[in-house]
Amino acid sequence: MLLPEDDYPIHQTALPLAHVMDGHPNAYDRFWFNGYDESTYFAVALGLYPNRGVIDGAFSVVQGNQQYSVFASDALVGRPTNVGAISIEIVEPLRVNRIRIDAPAQGLFADLVYTQRTATVEEPRQTMHDGPRIFMDATRATQLGTWSGWLETPQGRTELGASFVGTKDRSWGVRPVGEPLPGAPGTRAPQLCFFWAPINFDTRGVHFMTFNDSDGVATSESASLLALAGNGVAVPTRATLDYEAAAGTRWLQRAVLTIDGEAIELTPLYRFQMRGAGYSHPQFSHGRWHGGAVQEGEVLDLDQLDPLEYSNIHVQHVVRATGPSGTGIGVLEQLIIGPYRPAGLNGLLDGG
Repeated sequence: MLLPEDDYPIHQTALPLAHVMDGHPNAYDRFWFNGYDESTYFAVALGLYPNRGVIDGAFSVVQGNQQYSVFASDALVGRPTNVGAISIEIVEPLRVNRIRIDAPAQGLFADLVYTQRTATVEEPRQTMHDGPRIFMDATRATQLGTWSGWLETPQGRTELGASFVGTKDRSWGVRPVGEPLPGAPGTRAPQLCFFWAPINFDTRGVHFMTFNDSDGVATSESASLLALAGNGVAVPTRATLDYEAAAGTRWLQRAVLTIDGEAIELTPLYRFQMRGAGYSHPQFSHGRWHGGAVQEGEVLDLDQLDPLEYSNIHVQHVVRATGPSGTGIGVLEQLIIGPYRPAGLNGLLDGG
């Protein structure tokens, strides 16, 4: 299958760009955006799974104790950047994107423009195995940005002001998606600890990512100081995260990110459930085939969720960041499955 983009000299294999070279069923190519201020958060996810023939997307907004989501899925034809109510336009590659949402049945609408704010960091390639099989082999590029435009939920319309910032995350490769693969059961231990913290300050950004084992030892990590766009590049550095879970949960109580020798206190303001963008969703998890085009919504009461239910443990906390360089705002994403002894977590899904 040929695409118009095949006219550009950017091929990496003997195949047209629509095809993935190794044929792995879990090959994916994903857009992720978030935007937030101290009271409202939204996220956009759109994923393509060429070897499964599926495209899906989600748009989700937190206002007060309510989280509103719309999910869309369909058969993949070519390499589009829209599905159902969700559309992503690449206005300027790696700099400007336009997001449009038109979901009347769910009461969700938006016209949003993302603009790059900081240098882009290419996280180290993340490769994990399940015995002899590839479990994950992915690349992610992350940058911080600003937002303009508006969004509308059943609570009404919100105009995005100058305080709205966020993150663009582009990742691709292989990761667990869709229906389980055939063959013998996996042998990989049920343990995963992932922290991801892009933080905005007035004069720069910082970025931190780590996968940790049950004893808190990093198996893959990345930390960078991000100059404002046009003023420099992402500068690699060293960082550690001291994390404390709230009583009876795996959600953040407090954390200290020490990056480039500077200790930054991360105080949670409110929480976004990643299931609203399809992550570990009981019905609309990424890459699943639903028999054709589908679009459905979900409304969560954040105060009523069981914090230890599997589909609820993956979250992003909007955090206030306080350190020697001043006060900023960002997110701390966390997914902790199985033991993580530095936070006093010893079972599969026990709380702190």
